[in-house]
Amino acid sequence: MRRKEDDRLLRGRGRFIGDMRFTGQVEVAFVRSPVAHGRIRSVTAPEEFRDHVFAMEDMTGCDGILAKCGIPGFKISKQFPLAKDKVRFAGEPVAMVYAATRAEAEDIAATVSLDIEELPANYDMREAMKPGAPLVHDEWPDNAFLEGLVDKNFDAMEEAAIKVSRTVSTSRQCMAPIEGKGCIGVWDRQLEQLHLWTATQMPHIVRNGLADTLGMDQRQIRVVAPDVGGGFGWKGMLQPEEVCVSWLAMHLDRPVKYLEDRREHLVAASNCREHHYELTAYATEDGRLLGLDAVAHVDSGAYSVYPFSACLEAAQVGSILPGPYDFGAYRCKTYAVCTNKAPILPYRGVARTGVCFAMELMIDAVARAAGLDPMEVRRINLVKPEQMPFRNITGKDFDMGDYPESLRRAAEMIGHDRIRERQKSAEADGRKVGLGYSTYCEQGAHGTSVYHGWGIPMVPGFEQSQVRLTPDGTLEVRVGNQSHGQSLETTLAQVANEVLGVDPEKVNVIHGDTAMSPYSTGTWGSRSAVMVGGAVAASCEKLAERVKHIGAHLLQTSPDHVRIGEGEVRSETGAVTLKEIAATWYLAPQHLPGDVNPDGLELTAGYRPKVDTGTFSYATHAALVAVDTDTGFVEILDYVVVEDGGVLINPMVVDGQIYGGTAQGIGTALYEEMPFDKNGQPLASTLADYILPGAGEVPAVRVGHMETPSPNTRFGQKGIGEGGAIAPPAAIANAINDALKESGVEMTVSPITPHRLLSAIMAAETEAAR
Repeated sequence: MRRKEDDRLLRGRGRFIGDMRFTGQVEVAFVRSPVAHGRIRSVTAPEEFRDHVFAMEDMTGCDGILAKCGIPGFKISKQFPLAKDKVRFAGEPVAMVYAATRAEAEDIAATVSLDIEELPANYDMREAMKPGAPLVHDEWPDNAFLEGLVDKNFDAMEEAAIKVSRTVSTSRQCMAPIEGKGCIGVWDRQLEQLHLWTATQMPHIVRNGLADTLGMDQRQIRVVAPDVGGGFGWKGMLQPEEVCVSWLAMHLDRPVKYLEDRREHLVAASNCREHHYELTAYATEDGRLLGLDAVAHVDSGAYSVYPFSACLEAAQVGSILPGPYDFGAYRCKTYAVCTNKAPILPYRGVARTGVCFAMELMIDAVARAAGLDPMEVRRINLVKPEQMPFRNITGKDFDMGDYPESLRRAAEMIGHDRIRERQKSAEADGRKVGLGYSTYCEQGAHGTSVYHGWGIPMVPGFEQSQVRLTPDGTLEVRVGNQSHGQSLETTLAQVANEVLGVDPEKVNVIHGDTAMSPYSTGTWGSRSAVMVGGAVAASCEKLAERVKHIGAHLLQTSPDHVRIGEGEVRSETGAVTLKEIAATWYLAPQHLPGDVNPDGLELTAGYRPKVDTGTFSYATHAALVAVDTDTGFVEILDYVVVEDGGVLINPMVVDGQIYGGTAQGIGTALYEEMPFDKNGQPLASTLADYILPGAGEVPAVRVGHMETPSPNTRFGQKGIGEGGAIAPPAAIANAINDALKESGVEMTVSPITPHRLLSAIMAAETEAAR
């Protein structure tokens, strides 16, 4: 089925925040901190603009944003919508300015003076953990949001034949969705209700946070997400700017609009993926893993973001680092570190991209130490299909799958044996070719039993769906999550068609509006197809029973003798359309059976999987690269993905998710980096400095599908939205290291830029010359 959304989106008929304007609307710009750390002495505006400029002290009735966590030892940080007393990262909003247009607001903002006493900044997370480091939050004893330890059967392993140690790190990134953050606040005098239109992944969660911060009842707040041009985690939080716009709309009693520009996104928005690992792997001489010892730091930035909190990324590292491998001893110490940088968010893949990078590089390191092909070491250490369902060393319950088969198919598709033969001869252009693999598993759609232990204000429970058969026999489906590129309007219409037989073109999926849709924690964690798809199926099944009861009466037969299909209720002797059944309920109730359900053709039903610890999709990525040792440039010659998302509701949509995620993973591997200087200043403020992969950098990715149904979900589907972004950095790094193995070069930092690669090559040449 082709995508329902495409007709309006490809014709430019989508409705994004930037397309919206209200009568009497004003626009907002922010005065942002020029320093990473400092005490605010004063915020001064010229007298003629004083009524247009607001600092935190002006925002009466507004409190700070609190993202709590129930894990023992977690330190709470309060983030005020506008910095109060102290700034903690460069770009933090300090004052809000409004005018008739954004340009005029920016002109006024340029006249505002900030007097800030600059303080030493923490720009390196490991240095920030040392005694005597400047405290980001003065009331804390150190700069750790949270420390964690996972220790499973770890003992001394001096007897291990192979012991390899590596330092691995991933650089800080920005999310870079096509559409920046944007919101419009409107105060409805009649309802005494704040309406906030905002580009968000989780409207109900934004409403929760706004109510807490503004001290309002939730009935007084309506949050609406129109079309959203990409999220990736950046739009999965309560933004300080959303709070500011909401407060100002009520204060002025006028519509207030804010649109994030690209420079704001790069220097002031939340970042992601800055990890550092110290790893030691132990193995037998034939490459079988015995254990893994790790210390991991995650730079969590200056504040804990609502609702996920700063603990999510680092704490997940400890539980998911073992990946899809079966070994018996494990220890991992983790630190979520507070620094003078923008807060970190769960970007597409959350902690898994960094974890996969670290673990997969260690698999290749073990293979080199054992003198084996890395593919063979993966094969003997991956969880086997006969072990399924499998509980791994950290207690993750893998549902059904065949991980070694995904590896075998990827090797076949990429041409493993042919490439190994090719490597025996020099390339005509002098470049070095290399082959790299990366296998991962992604726990998605995890629910109550996983998240309640975090103690965060967003524990998912039963997902609900509302359905309504209209008088003309078409179907309205209301869901609480939000689509921002995943084709949910298509996928959920297909689910309704599967159960009710309604033509998908006659299914209207309504989402992203707290006034019209059931409560939901939103779209995150590869949960929509599993959780919301299951909820739509549940509501359609209940509606089907009511429809069949009326249809059987009209056909003068028993409900046991009819079935639904292709928009009709059919018996052996005849059929009646859903349109006729709906018309009977709404317009001719005199023809209804006497025992008809009086609740009608509109209902709400909920769903939660049989086991809500999540589905485990997985894939193997294989990359063939060519490395130019003179320039440091890397070309991806071929790229293969073999994935298992369980039953695929729409394979075309799944392919799109994999292609997009892989492109982002290629950015992580080779291009994207937000560096900082020693004063905590971000050094990439434009897209000339922050490099995103384009059409010339992304190869024609080839995808192979496996379908091992999950036993825990409605149709056997598994969450797959993040998978494409998890594996590419590891696969590409391993391919580069494979190409340069004879030179003694091993890259363990992403992105692998030409500068880093040339530096490593020259260092290896210098070492060899000694």
